[in-house]
This record gives sequence, C-alpha cells and structure tokens, in this order.
Amino acid sequence: MAAVLIRPSPTQKSRLRLFVVRALVVSLFVTLFARLWYIQVLSGEGYQAQAVQQSVRELVVQPPRGLIVDDQGRPLVANRPSWVVSVDRTMLDKLDAVDQKKLLHRVARAVGEKYSQVKARTLVCGQPGATAGSCWNGSPYQPVPVATDVAQADAVRILERSEDYPGVLAQQQSVRAYPAPYGVNAAHLLGYLSPITKGELAEARKHHDTSVNGASVVGRAGVEQSYDKYLRGKPGYKRVTVDSMGRVLGDSGEVQATPGDTLVTSIDAHLQSVVEHQLAQTIRTARHTYDPVTHMNYKADSGSVVVMDARNGRIVAMASQPTYDPSVWVDGISSKQLKRLYSPKADNPLLFRATQGQYAPGSTWKPEMTVGAFNNGFGPSSRLDCSSGLQVGNRWFKNYESESYGMIDFAKALQVSCDTFFYRVGLSFWRKYGSDPSNVHAKDPLVHIAKEFGYGRKTDIDLPGEASGRIADRKWKLAYWKAMKGYYCKLDKENKGSAFMRLFSHEFCVDGYEYRAGDAVNFAIGQGDTMVTPLQLARAYAAISNGGTLYEPRVGRAIVSPTGRLIKNIRPKVQGHVKSKASAFRYVDNALLGTPKTGTLAWKFIGFPLDKVQVRGKTGSAEVQGKQSTSLVATYTKDYVVVMVVTQAGTGSGTSGPAVRKIWEALYGVHGEQVRPSTSVIPGTLLPSRLPVFAKDGSILPPATEPTKGGRR
Repeated sequence: MAAVLIRPSPTQKSRLRLFVVRALVVSLFVTLFARLWYIQVLSGEGYQAQAVQQSVRELVVQPPRGLIVDDQGRPLVANRPSWVVSVDRTMLDKLDAVDQKKLLHRVARAVGEKYSQVKARTLVCGQPGATAGSCWNGSPYQPVPVATDVAQADAVRILERSEDYPGVLAQQQSVRAYPAPYGVNAAHLLGYLSPITKGELAEARKHHDTSVNGASVVGRAGVEQSYDKYLRGKPGYKRVTVDSMGRVLGDSGEVQATPGDTLVTSIDAHLQSVVEHQLAQTIRTARHTYDPVTHMNYKADSGSVVVMDARNGRIVAMASQPTYDPSVWVDGISSKQLKRLYSPKADNPLLFRATQGQYAPGSTWKPEMTVGAFNNGFGPSSRLDCSSGLQVGNRWFKNYESESYGMIDFAKALQVSCDTFFYRVGLSFWRKYGSDPSNVHAKDPLVHIAKEFGYGRKTDIDLPGEASGRIADRKWKLAYWKAMKGYYCKLDKENKGSAFMRLFSHEFCVDGYEYRAGDAVNFAIGQGDTMVTPLQLARAYAAISNGGTLYEPRVGRAIVSPTGRLIKNIRPKVQGHVKSKASAFRYVDNALLGTPKTGTLAWKFIGFPLDKVQVRGKTGSAEVQGKQSTSLVATYTKDYVVVMVVTQAGTGSGTSGPAVRKIWEALYGVHGEQVRPSTSVIPGTLLPSRLPVFAKDGSILPPATEPTKGGRR
C-alpha cells in the first residue's frame, strides 16, 4: 500500500511563521531586560562610580624649578610666584562660537588684556588662524595660559565666580626670576625656558621617554637646557570635580609636585659682573675710536670673554655681546621680541659668541705653532729673519706695520708678534713636506699640532650648540673646492663684481683645490680660512699653562637636592693630551712672560706687578676681508686663562688690553703695584674646592673660607 504525503495548508504555514516571530520577539525582549537588569542592578554601583569619575579632572601642578647658583651659593636664577589664568581647550571646544566669544571677552576684561590677544593665545600653533609668537606651542591637552602675572584680586575674582568662567583656571605658579647679583646678565650661560611642543611630546612617547611627562616648559639654551632633567622636578596632579560645563565644584585630592634640584655652577657672580662690564665698556670705547685703516670709527659689533680655570677647565666667567634680557621669555615672548633676537641687524643677540662665534685666531695662534715647530726640528737656538715683508710666489706678505727686527729667536718673535718670522716657519715645512700643492696627504707639522690642541673639533662643554671651528688644511680645501666650484665658475664666466672677486673667482674655478705656499704661510700666523671659537682658544692656552692637558670645559659643579643632599658631583673630564716635548711647553710659557713686560702688551701693563702676578700673554689682530680687524688677547697664569675677542675693533692690545688687565686686577686683588688677595672678587683668589652650605631653613651660605694660597702665579 503506497504512503500518502499530507502537505500543510497555507493557513497552517502562516500560523507556524507567526509563532516563530513571536518567540523571537519574546526572546529579544527577555535578553534586553536581562541586560538592563545586569547594568542597573548587578553592575549599577560600578557604572555609577565611573560616571562620578568622569566629572573628576586631573590638573597638572608644575613644581618649582630648581635654582641655579654660583660658586658662592648666590642665586643666578631663582623663582617667584605668579598668578596665571589658563583656559581648558577641551571645555572651550564644547561651547558654540557665540558662547566661546562671550567667555573669552569676559576673561580678557578680568585680566586686563585685549580680546584679540587672549583669543590668539588659545589657538594651538599650526591650526588655522594661529600666529607665531602668540599661539600655544605646547600640548593641546594642557590648559593654555592666556594671562600671566595677573593681579591676585583679579585671579581670586575668577575663582569665586567660577560659574561665569567655565573651563577657566586661576592658579599660582612658580616662574623664573633673575636676582642678578652684582648686576650680572649671563643670559647666554643661563639660557631660557619655553613650552614643550607637541612634536617633542610625540618624540618622547615614541622612545618611551617619561622624563617630560606633565612638563609644560623645558630648557632651551645654556645650563637650563643642559641640566633640564635635574632642574625640572616632577609635576604633581590635582584632581578637581567639575560639572558638565567644566565649572569647578571642589577638590578631590592632590599628588604633591617634587621641586627641581639646584645646580651649583663654577661661575663666580662677582667676577662675571666685572667681565660683562669690561666687555661692554671695551665695545663702547672702540665705537668712539678712529680706525686709521678704514678712516671711520670702529664698528665693534660683537665680542666675548672667557675666564677659565687653567688647572681643570672649569668656567669661572663667560660673557657675550650683544646680549639680551633673559626675563623676556618668562611671560611668553612676543613675535617682535623674538624677531629682534634672531635679527642680523641687531647682530644676532641669541648667538653665544664665546662658544658659537668663529674667528680667525690671528697672532694668538703663534704659541701653538711654536710648539709644533719645536717638535719638528726647530729649537731655542733657531733664529730667523723678522724682515718687513716676504715674497711668496707672486705675493708680498708684509709684517704687521712693516716693522723689521732682523734675526731673532722664537721668544722675541712671540713677544713682538713678528709675522714674517712665522711665515718662514710655515714656508720651510711646506717646502720640506708639501711642495706638491695637489697632494692632500702631505705631512704638515703645524696642522698636526693645531689638531693636537683641540682646534677643529668641539670642546664638549656642558652647553648646547657649540661650534667646532675649522682647520683649513689640504683636505678641507679640496672638499670646499668641490662644494663651491660650480658657484665660483659661474661667477668667473659672468665676469662680474669687484676686481678682487673677479680674480678670486677665476683662480678658484681653475685650481682652488691646490694648497699653495701662500696657504701655508697664512696658516702659520692664524690667517686664511682657519676659524676658532674663543672657548677653544682659552682651552688651548690652559693646556700650555698646565703642561698639555685638554679638559672638557664645565659650567656645572654639582647637583644638589632641595634639602641640600648632594646628588651628583660634576667633575672635570680630560678629553685628551697634547703630544709634545715638555721642553716646548716650558719654552713657550717662559717666552710669553715677556709679552706684558717688553712685548705687544707692555704699553697696557705699565705699573702692573708682573713679578707677583705672572701674567703671560699674546695679542692678535686678525684681518677679515671686507671688514675691520678683529681684536684678540689671550693671557694666562698658572691659575686662570683670560681671553677676549672683539670683532671689527682693531688691534688686540690697543682695544682689548685695558679690559684684560682690569679682569686680572679683579682676580688677584691688584691695586696699583700692590697685590692684596683679600680684596679679590673671588675669596681666596682661587675657586673654592668646597660647595656652598645648604642650611636646613633653605638658605644657601658660601663655602667655608679657605686659606689664601701665596706665591707667584
């Protein structure tokens, strides 16, 4: 019997489908209600806590930045309280354009600023409408300062009427202050602060660097930058409860900030003031002095002084002109002020001439050349002609002021600064080792000794942005020719410019890579393309003084905690040694004693007690194409080195000599022909070996007095 298939009717199919849909709807509702019960009942407390947490905002509390003090504990950089009004950009962005404008107008009236200025400060640099110098260059997630040094009454009014100022904060913060003991400036040494940028934050996170977490500003120059990680301290966090409009309802806890550490430097504020005053006075005097070469007054557009401890490379004082007021950075620098600091017309005040200025060393180069000559065949008995000039190829190289002293030794040549004597030294080595001008590998004892003295490379001082200088040897000349050949060959082809430039362009294009006899004689007297920094010059003379040790110069001496605990001693570090006969150093050291007595410095040291304070010295007047001569003086004792450089200011002794003498008088307590160490600007004459005393009440006392060291220096 066959099976019979019974098919459901259409009515039955519809009922089945309806049942399935109903079951699905019911299950969905059951699931939804179960989820709601779980969220509201079972997990309600947790979500409620999270909702409360969303109304708590963390504010970064910046710590007081560490002090910077001199060798006696005198503050060079300190802190002062300042009321700062900031706007929370997160809350500001929640307001519509009309309410934003009303709020910022209200803030501007409260702090006594223009609306346009307040508005400009709320814009993050890089976004549309932002103006360099006014926009916020820091993290977009931090409250943006729109007014600093606000009157306390105005700040309190904002705090009391928080409902009228949603998202606006008024806080007392610590900002940089410059006590200026003895009126010191020291802007280039100390440096300045500016907001940390988004790029820096991103870079720090990329390298998992947590040192900048919470930081609003960082050091940008000088020791503020070099020792930023110690000076910065550790930010704290303050939690405040806010409503939906960002109005502060109350505090809900705070993590205290950790103040920054104190940097003790080797700078002596009293001597620094003397150095700055003498440099400024020298420039003023030079600008009122007639230049017989150019028939106008000297321009004296810039200058620097370095005072270094010859025994260990510590920097005792260092000044640069033109300078600037470091306090201009405290409340946010204006675009006009920033433009001036970078302006060539203002002679680039931000440039630290002592470490970044590069100059031809002129005759201050000759002591190093003497050491090199003594290591390669010359000696105390060597005598050469100090003629009025010397013919080298097709050029006549004249002695300074065309003076002639006849046959003299190295000591006399150093003391009277005879150019033709050293021309002959350089020429003799060129003829012996390098008469093939295209041989870039030819031996050159004078180039070798210059590198031994550390020229052509950084000294590695603990300051940022140091220049390396330049030794214009054969390899450098070939590299420079390759880089500039196209430019000068084009000028040669166009045959334009002055007669000098037309001739120079033609010769450079044809064979500018060749190291000729003229290059060798120029190198021997510190002329030509060789460049040094005043700091390099000071360190080289310190090496002559101490027997050949090259130290990495240091401004910092120690890092001390806010409670006075020593964290780190910053000890002098040896970078290298000048490989030379000890007898060469002794000869040069003895010869340079004669410069202030009977040589080029003698007319500026009349009446100075040189038998008691044995100053050695060398003067220089470096010629610069198209400019007036650069004045250089390099001097030293067994304790200190004093170097002064003033551009477009004439002779070394004539322009810089008087100021250098004043600095030595201050260092040793010289009054007329009397030496009274007790009146030295540095107690005991020498830098203290001990650190300042950090008292429990927070005051800083000078180091314990040490016995004055007698004897001739």
